[in-house]
Amino acid sequence: QLVYKTVGTATLKIHVFQPDGHQATDRRPGIVHFFGGGWNGGSPGQFYRHCQYLASRGMLAMAAEYRVTSVHGSTPFESLSDAKSAMRWVRAHAAELGLDPQRLAAGGGSAGGHLATATALVGSFDEPGDDLSTCPRPNALVLYNPVYFNGPGGCGYERVKCRWQEFSPFHNIAAGAPPSVVFFGTEDHLMPVPRALEFQRLMAAVGTRSELFLYPGQKHAFFNYRADGSPYFLATLYEADRFLTSLGYLSGPPQLPLPTVPVEEHQSTIR
Repeated sequence: QLVYKTVGTATLKIHVFQPDGHQATDRRPGIVHFFGGGWNGGSPGQFYRHCQYLASRGMLAMAAEYRVTSVHGSTPFESLSDAKSAMRWVRAHAAELGLDPQRLAAGGGSAGGHLATATALVGSFDEPGDDLSTCPRPNALVLYNPVYFNGPGGCGYERVKCRWQEFSPFHNIAAGAPPSVVFFGTEDHLMPVPRALEFQRLMAAVGTRSELFLYPGQKHAFFNYRADGSPYFLATLYEADRFLTSLGYLSGPPQLPLPTVPVEEHQSTIR
């Protein structure tokens, strides 16, 4: 665990998972995961299994802490500032970490999926004192039921409505957005399927590849690892692996069983 930021009484760390034999002189692709919990709580441990797997495949896989309301009395705005700080810190320390700063993805689930998407699309909420010469934008996105629509009727709107147009990634899609893969259950109570399809359409409209996987009958947080078994954890991680491989971040076939759960796959059509 490496400290990436100290703000007020909060000391925030990046939890790093390295491939076997990793050296600081390597230039490996990387990914930073942000946990879910409505910007209220949660733990980086949510993505430990994802990190362990991706590290076994050759990536420098990370899970970031950030300020949450239940611990720090913070708002979603501070959570986003921390996520942008984390991405800047990782890229700025690429040489010591053994990372290729041009192959740095962001991932996350629910509110963490929002943060990952926002580091790519939202221009506001930089932490005062951050070195703004280092870009926080990831080169790719891996999103597990992200709550990326924060406008009226969307997740978190009542908490951020004074600045929702700045805060909502859905409303800040523009040319240069990184390629993304997105996973949702069709019974997600926080993000209706039509909005997920519209996000994909808007990404394609600005020339960005965006893949969407919809899992029939599944609810919010369906993708999480569970000790008693979770085929959807394996299925979504399998598709995340294929996506990262297509970008040149990984090589060879996924080291996971072929998914057997029902899924609707939507490939973006770039205009």
